[in-house]
Amino acid sequence: MSAPFEERSGVVPCGTPWGRWYQTLEEVFIEVRVPPGTRAKDVRCSLGSRHISLAVCGQELLQGKLFDSTVTDEGTWTLEDRQLIRIVLMKTNRDAGNCWTSLLENDYAADPWVQDQMQRKLTLERFQRENPGFDFSGAEISGNYSKGGPDFSSLEK
Repeated sequence: MSAPFEERSGVVPCGTPWGRWYQTLEEVFIEVRVPPGTRAKDVRCSLGSRHISLAVCGQELLQGKLFDSTVTDEGTWTLEDRQLIRIVLMKTNRDAGNCWTSLLENDYAADPWVQDQMQRKLTLERFQRENPGFDFSGAEISGNYSKGGPDFSSLEK
């Protein structure tokens, strides 16, 4: 089973053979472990709206069609400490109901428990955004929070 919700970082990671990925309402983060001493010139990364490929020293680590579309011009990758590649993709659809269940269309799926935790986290993130100033850090969600949780937009304030 993948790691549970990380309170300090606020992420629900999905472990993979090469590292992990996680998401917020707006972004998808991919962390790929690479051999220590890797240099930027050893990295070949291509980020498209629905496609990703990553090779290090000529070895393909990640390639395929993304689960959903991203904003091509806003995708970035960085090499950190010469041993971790961090890729940040901006989701095209940025609502709480858009919880990616896998990184690629047919690969790196989160198990059902992790998917549930991801959806809870995105719903809490949505509530926080809709209600600035309220502290949701200790909040727990129960009931129907799939598809972004209940819609309170029609209620009078």
